[in-house]
Amino acid sequence: ISPLLCQPKMLHYPFIILALWGMMMTSLICLRQPDLKSLIAYSSVSHMGLVVTATMIQTPASLSGAMMLMVAHGITSSMLFCLANMMYERTNTRTLTMMQGMQTTVPLMTAFWLLANLTNMAIPPTINLLGEIMITSTTFNWSAPTLILTGSAATITAIYSMHMFSSMQQGKTQKDMMISPTQTREHLVLMLHTIPMAMLMMNPQVISLT
Repeated sequence: ISPLLCQPKMLHYPFIILALWGMMMTSLICLRQPDLKSLIAYSSVSHMGLVVTATMIQTPASLSGAMMLMVAHGITSSMLFCLANMMYERTNTRTLTMMQGMQTTVPLMTAFWLLANLTNMAIPPTINLLGEIMITSTTFNWSAPTLILTGSAATITAIYSMHMFSSMQQGKTQKDMMISPTQTREHLVLMLHTIPMAMLMMNPQVISLT
């Protein structure tokens, strides 16, 4: 009989290590990503590294945190992709440096961009923060050095989120670019992301598995 069969608790170690390492690597890729949609996609992969880690640890707190982060980031990532598509429809480019000065032309969209980026950064009182805290605490209890990786990933997430926001909203708009105002259907789509996030902030027990 294989020695591994006598130690089933060790089988998940490689998956946890790979998930944490992948989380760090994809976060670093986001720092050098000029493409808006690729940046958002890599950000999602990074967050799912936390979810995989929590799922492999398999404690009630980690599974609850994984569920909360999956739901929270599902809404946040969907909102970011919607905003990215709205930007692409107006600029015909996904390059961050070509989208400058949006806060002067579409200020309401800027407000939604700020909300989505702050939620992606997991600031209080979002359920993203609650989920990440639960996962980080359980991974720390599993192995203290993991705090270095999770803390670094959270810091990098804040850096590239604010870089993404400032790259698009500040600066001057391209001279040959005609930016159309936001439409009612776009406001509706964005509000249908914002309202569930706000409701889950008020009652996170709905998705906490506890």
